[in-house]
Amino acid sequence: MRIDELIEARWIVPIEPAGVVLENHALALDQGRIVALVPVGEAAQRFEATRVTQLPRHLLMPGLINLHTHAAMNLLRGLGDDLPLQHWLETRIWPAERALMSYEFVHAGTRLACLEMLRGGVTCFNDMYFFPDAAADAAREIGMRAALGITVIDFPTAWANDADDYLAKGLAVRDALRDEPLISFCLAPHAPYTVGDATLARLAVLSEQLLLPLHIHVHETSAEIEQERARTGKRPIARLDELGIIGAQTIAVHCVHLTAEEIALFATRGVTVAHCPASNLKLASGIAPIAQLLDAGVRMGIGTDGAASNNRLDMPAEMRLAALLAKGASRRADVLGAHAVLRAATLDAARALGLETRIGSLEAGKEADLTAFDLASIETNPNFDAASQVIFAAGREHVSDVWVQGRPVVQKRQLTEEAAKRAEADSASVLGLWQNLVKLQIGPTH
Repeated sequence: MRIDELIEARWIVPIEPAGVVLENHALALDQGRIVALVPVGEAAQRFEATRVTQLPRHLLMPGLINLHTHAAMNLLRGLGDDLPLQHWLETRIWPAERALMSYEFVHAGTRLACLEMLRGGVTCFNDMYFFPDAAADAAREIGMRAALGITVIDFPTAWANDADDYLAKGLAVRDALRDEPLISFCLAPHAPYTVGDATLARLAVLSEQLLLPLHIHVHETSAEIEQERARTGKRPIARLDELGIIGAQTIAVHCVHLTAEEIALFATRGVTVAHCPASNLKLASGIAPIAQLLDAGVRMGIGTDGAASNNRLDMPAEMRLAALLAKGASRRADVLGAHAVLRAATLDAARALGLETRIGSLEAGKEADLTAFDLASIETNPNFDAASQVIFAAGREHVSDVWVQGRPVVQKRQLTEEAAKRAEADSASVLGLWQNLVKLQIGPTH
């Protein structure tokens, strides 16, 4: 059988079945999809490939999925370090966005974010920001998969005036891009404290009607919980549940401060938590109760948040931090092992986005979104367990090759020529932005 590419790897982690590391296997690709995953010897007999890629010291796995980003905020990296969330938003981020927000800002920032994420093995990101048309154009130009938020918030920006305007414009972008193979959408109300009851209830209905995931910040800080209790007498999750938001369609971001009852509710309703450990630590929001969530059966994905609050879109680092924090906070070494982290960052995230039949595991018929880690370096040897090496020893600097829908986008640790040219062009946008920030006196002072 003639195929486009055969990738032979020292180790392959298919994710499904769970907990498996295959040695000396090959992945057959044709027309952007996985045809078969078989031993190297069998592959040589069954397939005649136009291109053979040999990864003799590498681990091959599904592409990583960043389950929570604000990609365009790459252009605000380092703006207001060492500030708590609300002060950071009110004195640094929101003023900068009011001054600078535009199609061009989002387009340039998202392109840079795509390039950074690809170099770290990320093939798909779930975004929440303004001008989703600009983000879609950026992702399509780079050739990256994106689930874009139809962001809704109760105050005006350069993108929209009010909740109705945000929703109408976002749905229009979705309709215009309905046939784009690498673009999907989520409804994305910003947070309980920035979106009113009527809008949240409407979005809950739309999520069911349109079969769209619902992506929302939840219980990021204790302050927002206390403010909600003072205003309504309820914790935010209770209010969201009454409005129909808490369900199997929900991607609840952060979830740092949860009661046992709220964890049980998430488990019963099938909520997915998008865990962003580095951002939670940097903003001093706290540490999410990951061990308790996993014990209850709550599905988890991993996100970086935006570069303004992280300050890296580095999923390998985020995966390692998630595992270590879960172990340390629970004082249980068996919590969130290497295979569980890999699954959270691939197939479980794909399920949350409604993409599990297309990506997230190396199964025949799925689209070939792939990442390879080179495990031959000094810092990744000796190698007793390849999956463990990826989580606990390797970093994004060990990502050697990346494919999106079967198309190489990173080869031997270098962006493809087209992507590299776009990175160089966007560097001018960053310089111009910095000059504008200085003029506006919104620079990174505390």
